[in-house]
Amino acid sequence: MDLKTATALRRLRLVSAPEAVSFLLLLVCSVLKRTTDFNAVPVMGMVHGVLFILYVVFWADAWNRTKWPARTAAFYFVLSVLPTGGFFAERKLKRAAEDEVIASRARQEGVVNA
Repeated sequence: MDLKTATALRRLRLVSAPEAVSFLLLLVCSVLKRTTDFNAVPVMGMVHGVLFILYVVFWADAWNRTKWPARTAAFYFVLSVLPTGGFFAERKLKRAAEDEVIASRARQEGVVNA
């Protein structure tokens, strides 16, 4: 994996958890708006919107660089629209990055021919 691909995956991983948190906070703010006089939906809506757009841009960049199959790309996109999906995406991307580091070190040491 080259540096640009690793960077694209890292950016996607780093934005996925905050995007999920903002989605959950937006849902909480929506409930509070209906049940109390507290209305933070416009602010949280904008924050979540910016984070979602960043997620989609970083997702498209990662898909372009990694050459994921359409099924994998669709999986990561679906995770972005689920309330807690960003947490799962972050965990899965982190695990994939760690596996790639292990494989890279094994190739450098000549342990495997991967």
